[in-house]
Amino acid sequence: SAAVPSLSGARAAIGRRVFVAPSSSSSILAMAASGSSASAVEEKSRSAAATTPGEGKDDANPLLSDWSSEPYHLPPFRLIEPSHFRPAFDVAMERHMSDLKSIVESNDDDEDSPPTFESVIAAHDRAGSLLSKISSVFGNYCSSLNTDEMKAVQSEMSPILSRHGSAAVTLPGLFERIDAVYRNRNDSGLDDEQIRLVERVHLDFTRQGADFTDERKEEYAEIEAELAALQTSFMQNVMTDEETWCMTLGEEDLVGCPDSLIEASKSAAEDRRKKKKTTTTGGEGEEDAAYVITLSRSLVEPFLTFSSRRDLRETAWEAWTKRGELHPERDNLAIAAKILKLRKRQANLHGCATFSEYQCKDTMAGTPERVMELLEDVWVRAKEAADREREALEKFVEEESGDELEGGIRPWDWRYYAEKVRVARYSFDESALKPYLSLDAVSNAVMSVSNKLFGLTYVKRDDVEGYHPDVNVYEVTEKSAEDGGPDKLRAVFLTDNYARPYKSSGAWMSEFRSQTRNLPDGADGMESIPVVVNNNNFAKAADSTLLSFDDAKTLFHECGHGHHGMLSDATYSRLSSTSVLRDFVELPSQLLERWFDADAPEVLKEHARHYETNEPVPDELLVKLKNARSFNQGFDTIEYTACALLDMAIHSLDAYGDDGDDFDISAFEERELERLGMPQGIVMRHRPAHFAHLFASQYYASCYYVYLWAEVLDADAFGAFEEAPGGIFDPEVASMARKYIYGAGNTEAPDELFRKFRGRDPDVRFMLEKKGLA
Repeated sequence: SAAVPSLSGARAAIGRRVFVAPSSSSSILAMAASGSSASAVEEKSRSAAATTPGEGKDDANPLLSDWSSEPYHLPPFRLIEPSHFRPAFDVAMERHMSDLKSIVESNDDDEDSPPTFESVIAAHDRAGSLLSKISSVFGNYCSSLNTDEMKAVQSEMSPILSRHGSAAVTLPGLFERIDAVYRNRNDSGLDDEQIRLVERVHLDFTRQGADFTDERKEEYAEIEAELAALQTSFMQNVMTDEETWCMTLGEEDLVGCPDSLIEASKSAAEDRRKKKKTTTTGGEGEEDAAYVITLSRSLVEPFLTFSSRRDLRETAWEAWTKRGELHPERDNLAIAAKILKLRKRQANLHGCATFSEYQCKDTMAGTPERVMELLEDVWVRAKEAADREREALEKFVEEESGDELEGGIRPWDWRYYAEKVRVARYSFDESALKPYLSLDAVSNAVMSVSNKLFGLTYVKRDDVEGYHPDVNVYEVTEKSAEDGGPDKLRAVFLTDNYARPYKSSGAWMSEFRSQTRNLPDGADGMESIPVVVNNNNFAKAADSTLLSFDDAKTLFHECGHGHHGMLSDATYSRLSSTSVLRDFVELPSQLLERWFDADAPEVLKEHARHYETNEPVPDELLVKLKNARSFNQGFDTIEYTACALLDMAIHSLDAYGDDGDDFDISAFEERELERLGMPQGIVMRHRPAHFAHLFASQYYASCYYVYLWAEVLDADAFGAFEEAPGGIFDPEVASMARKYIYGAGNTEAPDELFRKFRGRDPDVRFMLEKKGLA
């Protein structure tokens, strides 16, 4: 989605392996336009009556109704239809513009007085509450169950929402009042958080062209609308490829695969058969297949790791790496070329030579040069490690496997032989660990960690309906500050853990409601309670769903984002939760991962229990896991860093030809990887045609480096726990982490928050040691 400024707050729907997009009040216009982030309901049989914008129509549309009778003021999921969104948006956009016009027309009871913080900035933070509610539901539908009906609505609304966002930014008189408060911010008796809000809102508007000439504003609005449509098409193409492709298998084709993968493949085949009964899409022959491998990462990666059939590994790998270009009618490379050209023009309008320069201005890094310094340092170290790993694989093939590999180690071979070497060298078999990592066990583990660190308690509410049968709803409470007082409601937490048709791949966190204390007079206090949702794409089993170690870490990662939302303690929506600079947003998520690690085995020892016998994971298996941890780090780091380097390179070009169509992205990818010296047998984790982080939204574009930047921060931050007298659950360090990492949001600059937590600037040494690259 286009990066619409925060018209009444900004939020990010944060994903580990998928794109994110802004999401709140009118910043969620961007999310809605591209369909980023997380939620959905099943198609309903009833048809909704269309409503006309205006008074008296709210009761006919559940999106416009009063939600206060719903538990926790949740959306009335059971009633919502795709057809409700357009009329609801019409009403919400009208009311949002009315809110903004009221700000422009306010004179604070004195025409001679300058605009004030309360009448302009605080009011702006509250504006568009209805639009925020509807857009959060819409964005979540578009990624968790993007049916054909939802796709049609999404495509229709994308340019409409973008143009509304542009109109809101350029409303005559609005920016002038914001600018007046900004110029007087240090002489108006404001506290630090209020000054921060003024500065962020002012920056939001200027980065969206609010100070442009009328001619440039019009051009910028056109660019934004076109980008919104293109980015929506890009994501829908990827989802269609993932929904329709599958490899049908017989039992004899699953040689080498563990029982958990075979069971997941069987369940996937059943899901495809169910879908085939109600749609005309699907893979050829899948209605009769006993087993299928889809393009879900939770199926593809295990298959590439364990399948003994090299030919089938190649087939799966080819489809997996060509998502977004599997069908000539879904040409994402052409779409991406147009997006690049439009972004370049955006940057030029802001006086920047390249889009990477424009994006990096509002990050901790500040410039593309600082980003490249980190990436290139890690790249050199990772290449050396990957070369050593490939030599180990080749030696194993030559001396022990008896296999003859035409062309040597190819990309569809690496994971398979890396697992063989891991078993031979460290006696560690990933499949031996999996029975101890059931979804229930890992979910209990993360909730236990949450309780020990932050005092949160989770109560599953089976009586509260989510937007899909797979969704669980939890009431999250903490002890009252008053002795003997009742527990305090902290958040509502939804989990949506399983892969299914019409759901985006990857994992992400988003919110149906963000924390704020800036509510209108008379508002119900429930409206200040955050409603957070975590999405994963685990392969659902008929009995216990067993996770790989990487999947378990992913669950912890997304819960880290979830805590960023649940523990938010800001006064204003624009500064709360995940509305932080992009290279800080992954710190809370990656930090929480560290509690589920062989280097800190306390949690694993307590919660990793066999799904059938309840026996704890053996100590010797954890020792093997720890010893094997650094193996294949070169491969993993190259997979990721190549993506980040290509992202910076492609957004740092000063020209893309006269027409975006004549820019050959595949040729650029080939040249750039050759320049970098891409190690043989490895490809980028996300190739351009399905690189949703880059082309399905603008949030991570030229900013994919943020995971590595945050890894520097999280490795150093966890060092504070390791050094503390109370160990990894030291209450004093946990309190500091809650205050400065999870709770502060954007109320202070992120580099200052890290200094307050750690007492100094971050040290890259911790990250390099963690990766075995020191």
